[in-house]
Amino acid sequence: MGGMSTTHTLVIPSATRYLAKVRRFITVHARQAKLREKYLKEVRLAVDEACSNVIEHAYQGKTDEKLQITLTIHPTQVIICIRDRGRPFDEEAYRKPNVVELSRKRRSGGLGVDIIRRLMDEVEYSSEGNRNEIKLVKQIHSSSE
Repeated sequence: MGGMSTTHTLVIPSATRYLAKVRRFITVHARQAKLREKYLKEVRLAVDEACSNVIEHAYQGKTDEKLQITLTIHPTQVIICIRDRGRPFDEEAYRKPNVVELSRKRRSGGLGVDIIRRLMDEVEYSSEGNRNEIKLVKQIHSSSE
């Protein structure tokens, strides 16, 4: 395979009912990358969480917007980019959630960014004009590990 890479793209409306389609897309193409099942599940959960965050926070629940998900398979890694035109994520303002405090207040949510960062090898947020991108990277580990 050498330095070859393959890219797959999916565009969905900004509604949570399309997340199952995203999960199937990730599963099919991550399997093509020979990503081990454990890592495939981590990538699928991280992408699901990232798309949910875009729908809920960037688009604030508006269902007539679009998300573009690209998955690129490289020989040593899988890179997923999620692009939107909503409100950008303010990484500077983000504070890691206090899990004890959340459970005491019986609040769900607020853990997505932390979950994504724990599951992926690299996470990058960027914004340019009205275009936002979340780049998620997962290394492809050899089956001998």
